[in-house]
Amino acid sequence: MTANMEPLDVAVSRINTGSTIAAGLALEHAIPFAVGHELLRQGVGELTVVGPISDLLFDQLIGGGAVSDVRAAWVGNVSAGTGYRFREAVENGEVTVEDHSNFSIALALQAGAMGVPYLPTRSLLGSDIFERNDRFTEATDPFGGEPLVLVPALKPDWAIVHAQRASPDGDVHLWGNTGIVEPAVGAAENVLVTAEEIVEPAVIKSDSSRVAITRDQVTSVVECPFGAHPSPVTGCYNRDNDYYLRYNRQTETANGFEDWASKWVYGVSGREEYATFVDTDLEITEPTVAAEVQYGQ
Repeated sequence: MTANMEPLDVAVSRINTGSTIAAGLALEHAIPFAVGHELLRQGVGELTVVGPISDLLFDQLIGGGAVSDVRAAWVGNVSAGTGYRFREAVENGEVTVEDHSNFSIALALQAGAMGVPYLPTRSLLGSDIFERNDRFTEATDPFGGEPLVLVPALKPDWAIVHAQRASPDGDVHLWGNTGIVEPAVGAAENVLVTAEEIVEPAVIKSDSSRVAITRDQVTSVVECPFGAHPSPVTGCYNRDNDYYLRYNRQTETANGFEDWASKWVYGVSGREEYATFVDTDLEITEPTVAAEVQYGQ
């Protein structure tokens, strides 16, 4: 089985209203903002968003009215604290929140990938997270008698991943911080991959150990340069720190968010036009190259 190589708008049109999507899986690295903005342009709503540190992505989706439920460890602006659109939506009862730690999100997705109903942990014991998440269950280790917490499995409808490169068939090279991409991809019913570039299959085969996602896991693959801006993509571009600070200032109110979105989301036809608004040089000027790897035949 191979993935569908499609334009971004076509690939995103496969995501239905009411879907559960996992994104921001590589923590602050390679966040799939281009997909998030296309979801807003297409008016997809009632989404349940799942992730560890989604940075601005979930805040933007919430500000655009696309989200009904959040299952996450943190939502906000790493450069400036809280996400105003997230905070206001919670205070007004517009979204529900299932609170997690980074580790419990990872465990929930790993359980989904393994096909088991839950995975146990001790890491949540002694915390107050049970006051904000009634899905966690306290239990006793049947072998040692020690207390445990059971984290129920999560199986998203979609995992959304941005990567450095992919083949037209959907085999993906991803390097740098990958966070919890692997369990999320394993748990999801569908996987949408956006890549900085689509390359010939021979490029992927030349470094088979670099393949993080295989074609049989991918529903759609999209060539989408700059698709993770303002987050960084290892080897491609740096983090746009100024963007984060400007977003914080501009989106403190709902009207401010609408003004921001009218330019950056609804005022562009796609990522190529979006890139023309970025006035910061994010080029990597001192690349660090890994040592050559020899493969024999």
